[in-house]
Amino acid sequence: MKTILVTNDDGVRSEGIHVLAAALARLGEVTIVAPHMEASAIGHALTLRRPLRMEHLNDRVYEVDGTPTDCVNIAVTQLYPRMPDLVVSGINKGYNLGDDVTYSGTVAGAMEGALLGIPSLAVSVSRSRGPYDFGPAAAAAAALADVVLEKGLPSRVFLNINVPPGRPRGLRVTVQAKRNHVTVVSQREDPRNRAYYWIEEGQDAWEPHDQSDYQAVKDGCVSVTPMHPDLTAHAALAAAEELKELTARRRVEVE
Repeated sequence: MKTILVTNDDGVRSEGIHVLAAALARLGEVTIVAPHMEASAIGHALTLRRPLRMEHLNDRVYEVDGTPTDCVNIAVTQLYPRMPDLVVSGINKGYNLGDDVTYSGTVAGAMEGALLGIPSLAVSVSRSRGPYDFGPAAAAAAALADVVLEKGLPSRVFLNINVPPGRPRGLRVTVQAKRNHVTVVSQREDPRNRAYYWIEEGQDAWEPHDQSDYQAVKDGCVSVTPMHPDLTAHAALAAAEELKELTARRRVEVE
């Protein structure tokens, strides 16, 4: 039987993770290991300066007082005699599109799986002011997981899946969108007249791109973006070599 590890950054009590786990149950043995409280926008953080605890809450459901990355590492070393066959992170309340993936704990959970050599998926839905309908996202994730379990993924590659509200109009393979980001930080004062700050969501304008993840969900399609942890700007290696040569010459001239 295939083994599937499910995590998230919204916390072990989030409805989305349990809907996801139920949808994946037909594919294998599902174990949930998730943060004991919300850990959104925490990125790929790993806890190194304090001990971590894992609590058994229910049948194959565990909580860890740490990050999604912590959860994956503790799960694969403490609960599995060998690596699980699949890691799925989600379902996140809110899209993880474009540049936002660098902040996302949901994406980080899948990235950690990929770093460990495990085929992995991250799943997110549009933010909602009312009740969330995780059904379509869970169904899309299960369908993709079924194929990934059979066919696998390239080494160190994971899939970032974003599902629009309502009934999706199909799947679309996408690239990360780009946007012009203007940081908004609100300064306020506490009762003792000391300043404190709230980092707001900011003002953003997405750059048009027919193949972007943002455009896909805007068009009502499930966005499937293949990603990997390699942040090397391969197209800029030649430019970096030129900078290196110029720097070397200037050092010689100074000396």
